[in-house]
Amino acid sequence: MKKICISIFLGIFLAGLLAAQSDLQPAAIVRLTKSEPITVKQYRTELERYEKQAGRALAATEKRQVLDMMINERLAMQAAERDKIAITDNDVNQQLTQLKNNMAQSVGRQPTDTEFGQAIRNETGLELPAFREQLKKQLLIQKYLMEKKKDSFANIKVPSEDEIKNAYNLAKAQMVRPETVRFSMIQVAFTDAASKAKAKDIADRLAREIGTNPSKFDENLIKSQTPSADFKAGDGGYLPRNTQAQQVVGPDFMNIAFTLKQGEVSRVIEGAKGYQIIKITETYEQKNLELEDIFQLGTRMTVRDYIGNSLLQEREQSIIAKATQELVTELRTGNPYQIIEANINF
Repeated sequence: MKKICISIFLGIFLAGLLAAQSDLQPAAIVRLTKSEPITVKQYRTELERYEKQAGRALAATEKRQVLDMMINERLAMQAAERDKIAITDNDVNQQLTQLKNNMAQSVGRQPTDTEFGQAIRNETGLELPAFREQLKKQLLIQKYLMEKKKDSFANIKVPSEDEIKNAYNLAKAQMVRPETVRFSMIQVAFTDAASKAKAKDIADRLAREIGTNPSKFDENLIKSQTPSADFKAGDGGYLPRNTQAQQVVGPDFMNIAFTLKQGEVSRVIEGAKGYQIIKITETYEQKNLELEDIFQLGTRMTVRDYIGNSLLQEREQSIIAKATQELVTELRTGNPYQIIEANINF
């Protein structure tokens, strides 16, 4: 019996060892300036991420496309290193801030770090640290592309007034700003059952002090800035009445916010991570937007600006796609890579 158990253990151990060794085998080797393997494990991980996003297994041709993208990425990174093109942590931080601001414009307020991380996970399948590393690679490759193909980007034409008007006329049925409110918010955060009970006591105390008096609400906004304050407060931003925003703030928050008039104060609202009391500071009816209307509340961007920027970005994307294909062809000249077919048949 003892010998049987040892044999089973050794079989399991050896199977695990062989699987680990297989994962370390190269799926491909990139060697533009140095020999750099793309391991089977790295390839499998990327395939799993794409399959999770697609919600299905990838076909054989799609799997090869993923491997080709990984090879192209390594070729470009080696070329960038060779040509002394680099990206700093500050570059990455600026891009992450921009992404967070974009999300804020979508939901009408600045997202928390947790909400931002969840959005990144939902969109890419990556945790924030892994996404940060991937973003750094993408920014490096983009910088290398812009440097090597800068002549392609030198003469991009700005959209004309007629082009902007034509685009507006085609899209104006969708150019609708939803009913929107801007609000100030007092929040008492909690992390677990014990802190939740304490937070509720604080929120109820604040609700009794404020009642429906907007001046008392404003007094507590000021108190929140003192070191002894046991709650936080500030501008909550703009809240559009749409599905995307409700997914962030919750249906209870949404319903209460849009039953209040400008200047009115809410009751205590229970959120996923805290209790809130809000005061409506601005209200906006649903509106069909004209060219000179502000496209995004809280900014100076008009509909005209938005359409012009969108048309310009479309032209840039077309040129980027063409320049990228040219660069890939150049980097692959001479076959500075090898695909190990025997290791990718799975």
